[in-house]
Amino acid sequence: MKAAIWTNYGPPDVLKIGELPKPEPKDDEILIKVHAASAMPGDCEMRRFDMHVLFWLPLRIYMGIFKPRLKVLGLELAGEVVELGKKVAKFKIGDEVHAGASLSMGLTLNTRR
Repeated sequence: MKAAIWTNYGPPDVLKIGELPKPEPKDDEILIKVHAASAMPGDCEMRRFDMHVLFWLPLRIYMGIFKPRLKVLGLELAGEVVELGKKVAKFKIGDEVHAGASLSMGLTLNTRR
C-alpha cells in the first residue's frame, strides 16, 4: 500500500511517498481502504517535533527518541471497510466509514467502542 512515510523529524521534505506491507486486521479490528485523510496542524507539529516542554519527553519516548517509531502520520480518515477481524460484528465489508485513529497514527483501528 502507498503511504506518506516519515523516517526523521524535521521539515516537510522528510515526508516521502513509499510502499508499506498491507496490514492484517486482528480479531477485533477492521481494515479500511482510505479514500481521504486529514493533514492537521498536529501532524506538522509531530513531524517537526515542535512540542511544549511539558509534553516533549513523554511524547518523544512514545514517538521515538532519535527517529519516529510510527512511520505514517495522520489521525483522521474516511474510506471503505475491506476486511474484518473474526470477532467484528458492527461492520461489514463495503461499509463507508470515517474514523479517528488517536495516537495509533496509520495503524489498523480497533473496533471496540
